[in-house]
Amino acid sequence: MIIGAVKEKNKFENRVAISPDEAKNYVKSGHQVLIEKSAGLASGFTDSSYKEAGASVTSAKEILKKSQILVKIQLTSNDEIKEMQTNSILISQVNVNSSADLIKSLNAKKISLFALERIPRITRAQNMDILSSQANLAGYHAVIDAAAEFNRVLPMFMTAAGKINPANVLVVGAGVAGLQAIATAKRLGSIVYATDVRVASKEQVESLGGKFVMVEDKESQDAETSGGYAKEMSAEYQKKQEALLAETLKKIDIVICTAQIPGRKAPLIIKKYMLDNMSSGSVIVDLAVETGGNCEFSQVGKIVNKNGVKIVGHANVPGRVASNASSLFSKNISNFLALMNFESKKSLYDKNDEIIKATLVCANGKILIK
Repeated sequence: MIIGAVKEKNKFENRVAISPDEAKNYVKSGHQVLIEKSAGLASGFTDSSYKEAGASVTSAKEILKKSQILVKIQLTSNDEIKEMQTNSILISQVNVNSSADLIKSLNAKKISLFALERIPRITRAQNMDILSSQANLAGYHAVIDAAAEFNRVLPMFMTAAGKINPANVLVVGAGVAGLQAIATAKRLGSIVYATDVRVASKEQVESLGGKFVMVEDKESQDAETSGGYAKEMSAEYQKKQEALLAETLKKIDIVICTAQIPGRKAPLIIKKYMLDNMSSGSVIVDLAVETGGNCEFSQVGKIVNKNGVKIVGHANVPGRVASNASSLFSKNISNFLALMNFESKKSLYDKNDEIIKATLVCANGKILIK
């Protein structure tokens, strides 16, 4: 098969969907790999590294025209779709709820579209899970970003001139990104607190040395979906949790926001009146900024200062460590492609496979996921 990757055109996107290591593996498996010139430079991958791996470095137009399988980080544009091969395969992040027009365009050309963010959280799909691999990096780098903006050190210092107290860090949301943020902040010497609506997160938070902050009641006992994500809570529960959070924030120096609900706007958790109670010089890093933000004043791609509190809204945080992020994303895709039966004369993929069924958005002129 001819597997291709073009340079990502989205603003803030520095990643690339095929790393030189995976290009080499594809070539070893008998595939031809096409990569657009300079596609990997923002990730630290040179054109020569792709050539050494056996890939062909060429133009985007040729790649779109020839690729039987096109892999991307972000969903392709209408201009790219026009150049793509009919009956080819596209594998990328899709965000189905906000991409209806592009899905229709792909479907009109009978292109099979796979949405990587819909890979189910089951054991055999762990090595394909782009959300986890990228969230891990985001959680780590959020703490680094916070430390860079904070006007104090994070650990406790005992010096001849006196004692420096450790920073208090609160992590909002104890999913993959949150747990990595907890671990990173702890390694840097902070006192770490964490909050989540899922009681099941308590043990994980405490195992990393964090202190768990949440309202534990009947509703919180059933706050997790079958897929392992947080449910949207009732207004009554949110009010109780908000009061507890507001009180906790009075002693917090750094907040890392990671709370998101797949396919939905991010929940607003940190409101204006809460910021008023935080100390000047405090820092909030909002990893949910691109889906609406967990903090009231978060802005995509900007650092906002409200009464001395810095609210950091960096877009595409995994892309800030693009080399690692691209390598992991590329490996996730490679593992996903292992589901394909390249020797089959009938169909490359089994529609009855639970991973294929969950991710296949459209195929053969039919939209399967809406």
